[in-house]
Amino acid sequence: MNKAAQVDQDLVRTIAELVNQQNLAEIEVEIEGLRVRVTRSYASGPAPMQVYAPAPQAAPAYAAPASHAPASAPASAAPAAEDLASNPNTLTSPMVGTAYRAPEPNASPFVEVGAKVSEGQTVLIIEAMKTMNQIPAHRSGTVSRILIDDSQPVEYGEPLLVIE
Repeated sequence: MNKAAQVDQDLVRTIAELVNQQNLAEIEVEIEGLRVRVTRSYASGPAPMQVYAPAPQAAPAYAAPASHAPASAPASAAPAAEDLASNPNTLTSPMVGTAYRAPEPNASPFVEVGAKVSEGQTVLIIEAMKTMNQIPAHRSGTVSRILIDDSQPVEYGEPLLVIE
């Protein structure tokens, strides 16, 4: 029996749902030599722009910071992060990936603090599974804070920037 006949239709549906939920343009999975690629079509508006960025450098091994602050300091820092994520002015990451503030290396960033943006305007790119996904402003306003560095790994729901 050939490999195409062995494709699990439920697996393909699950992958397609992941593409839609995470707002990805495409995803490719390889399991035991069988490669499945699911591509999302964009009926309205342009497809995400493909931008090539350098491969991220390996992050240094994480070491817990030295405890010079009182034990209550980390507890007070956690609610501040939660407040940002629940603030309607905060743009949060729609996916896990690497955030880039500019369309290509050595280019000017999409936005800086103080920049006026319109709803839908691209403010950064998140690379997920070798696909560059444009991240649009969720509202019109002025960028008051940028909470990430260029080429920084981000998690789903992580605060990226604040638009007031």
